[in-house]
Amino acid sequence: MSSEIVISCDGVGKAFQLYLRRNDQLKQAILGRWGKYYHEHWVLKDISLAIRQGERVGVIGRNGAGKTTLLQIICGITRPTHGAIKVDGRVAPILALGAGFDHELTGRENALIGGAILGMRRSEVERRLDAIADFAGIGDFFHQPLKMYSTGMAARLAFAVCAHADADILIIDEALSVGDAEFGAKCEAFIENFAKRGTILVVSHELELLASICDRVVWIDDGVLREIGPPRQVIASYRESVEGKPRIARAANQ
Repeated sequence: MSSEIVISCDGVGKAFQLYLRRNDQLKQAILGRWGKYYHEHWVLKDISLAIRQGERVGVIGRNGAGKTTLLQIICGITRPTHGAIKVDGRVAPILALGAGFDHELTGRENALIGGAILGMRRSEVERRLDAIADFAGIGDFFHQPLKMYSTGMAARLAFAVCAHADADILIIDEALSVGDAEFGAKCEAFIENFAKRGTILVVSHELELLASICDRVVWIDDGVLREIGPPRQVIASYRESVEGKPRIARAANQ
């Protein structure tokens, strides 16, 4: 593991605008200079962390804690409301699979689009098209419009593009679902191999998996970074928070 920092978050916060009435968004667009017609919902609050080159970091927390939003900010899918984010290296974001794909275009054409989104030159993607098609394992559908694909087939194609992006940083959201067990095993083998040469940031509720593969774990609770450190230590704190109160309540009722 290198001492070089490849992902840096400094006081990162993210708020979404919530509109209570139908025409409030229009009012904001027209009259926003003089007033605010929305409520701010803070999903992330002053997150600061640094991830080193070659490090494997897990992110845990309850549903709605802000985990996926953090990944989206790091990937550049959305911008923080405040704070600074710096990423050094090419990122392969295995989340929001297929974002940017055009359902009227073929799998081949969408592979070219996906590669461009990941920062690859067209010539790079074209050289890898056969390998991408083979990894996706969708046969002749690779040359058919995406509108003919099942959800799993589209996810296979998107994962295959990410797997051939020569990325430095792999970012994985547990929401990923890529179909059958055979393809899932292929993806797991790719991730395991990538861990030997690159940096990985992964969100998951599979706590034992994170404990076995990660160097550190980040716990986010209600948009706040509660703890970061050795996997077993942070996971124990998280489990105590999640499971402790119900256990106390059951004991009190006995």
